[in-house]
Amino acid sequence: MDASTVEMVGLADLDATSLLVLREIGERGSITAAASAMGYSQPALSQQVRRAEARAGVALVERTGRGIRLTPAGRVLARHGGAVATALEAARGELAELRGLRAGRVRLMAFPSASPTIVPELLAELARRHPGVQVSFIEAEPPEAVAAVREDRADLALTFSYPGDRGDPHRESARGLEVATIGSDPMHVVLPESHPLAGGDTVDLAGLAGEPWIAGCPRCRGHLLELCDTAGFAPHIAVETDNFVAVEQLVASGLGVAVLPALAIESAGERAGVAVRGTTNGDRRTMHLVTARGGRGVPAVAVAAEALTRLVARRDGTRPEAAPGRSIEGDV
Repeated sequence: MDASTVEMVGLADLDATSLLVLREIGERGSITAAASAMGYSQPALSQQVRRAEARAGVALVERTGRGIRLTPAGRVLARHGGAVATALEAARGELAELRGLRAGRVRLMAFPSASPTIVPELLAELARRHPGVQVSFIEAEPPEAVAAVREDRADLALTFSYPGDRGDPHRESARGLEVATIGSDPMHVVLPESHPLAGGDTVDLAGLAGEPWIAGCPRCRGHLLELCDTAGFAPHIAVETDNFVAVEQLVASGLGVAVLPALAIESAGERAGVAVRGTTNGDRRTMHLVTARGGRGVPAVAVAAEALTRLVARRDGTRPEAAPGRSIEGDV
């Protein structure tokens, strides 16, 4: 029996609890851990799995040494468990909204340079305005954050993309999710304070063709290569690091030049001996808010998304795209 058959036959007989049970087993890797998370006894959860297998007519879990994992059919049903969990959370959220939003949960992911800048502002605002809303936060690069929303490991993801990025996770990998553009983050050239080009307000990258370069994360490195290609040269990359503080210290030590987004510079703070200048072409990266389809129907997620949109727009000085943003249809 293939996955499509399981979806047509199994879902007709399975209950929502079975889907939630399989989702927890898939996330936690054992029946014992899933039972603890759901407040069941281990025997009761094992019985639930056996009942689900009998109804589906196919094995849903398999032993792996001391652990357990989902079969392909089990993974299909667990994926539907994510949709069930979102619907239940939306129902709970609507009830909470009727009670004045005194309860709710939001699982947030955001990229590293947002962690010490935007995220603390968001958490402080939510704690002040909606103290009953519990927010958990995990730092993650955009591809991992988009995947987490798809797999129901996050409710909300703050992400970014670069113009022309061939590996942009907001395309194919975000199908079936809602992606809203909420602002942008200007890119800056970081060079030694004594550099001849540090005297102006902006820097033409073509003038740095002969310099050693310090590159960041793989996606940032790819954008650097595109910028330099547009400027007519291939950069000599001397050092690669995604540590913003290290980048500035390397530049201050005269070991190269770099291009960093404004949030990264804010995160690291401007160091002595470093000059930060705009690019002559006004290069920027775009910031996005990613949620599951219908995720903003959960009031706690909605207020977090609205607050995050306001914070980013205020920094950027632009008007964000109207919520809920563009919905990328289909599935991958």
